[in-house]
Amino acid sequence: MKLKTSITVLGGCLVLFVFILLPVVLSIQEKKEDIVASYAGSSFILKDVNDEPITEKSFQGPLTAVFFGFTNCPDVCPLTLANIDQVMEKLDDSENKKLKVFFVSIDPQRDSPEIIKDYLASFKNKIYGITGEPEKIFVLSRSWGVLSEKIFNEDGTYLINHSSSILLLDNGKYIDRISHHENLDNIFKIIKKYL
Repeated sequence: MKLKTSITVLGGCLVLFVFILLPVVLSIQEKKEDIVASYAGSSFILKDVNDEPITEKSFQGPLTAVFFGFTNCPDVCPLTLANIDQVMEKLDDSENKKLKVFFVSIDPQRDSPEIIKDYLASFKNKIYGITGEPEKIFVLSRSWGVLSEKIFNEDGTYLINHSSSILLLDNGKYIDRISHHENLDNIFKIIKKYL
């Protein structure tokens, strides 16, 4: 009798899962897929640190990390780039060749190619710098779900409040993002997983 009751209860739970919880689980998966699909990027023509044209084709490859920031950023940008640089140090040569890292300036009025080049030279590994017309940078950043806004001080100087995740792309397609809050070990594990 107890076995029959247990089977009935388990069967009831299974029916509840199929008819109530399964649609919820599938809905969550669909929302995640919709979010991923919405980060499609956009075509663009901007400038690299050598003042040469750079386009979305540069994001092609096994794994591309893209970080939107600015050289006057007091904390998050240099720390995030330093973490990426350290991750690249920990990768073996074959893995390092599969990873391209881009820094896209969201402050093109101040971040000329020369300034970005000097800024990125402080890191050991190759990080490609991108700048260009503010409108084009804005369109590109929004196409990847990156938000930014200038916060002005009383003296007219400004900082930029911005999304600060590291975007990961596989052959130019969004696959994941890494929060700047992640510690170095977790950033390494996430990047390694995709290599």
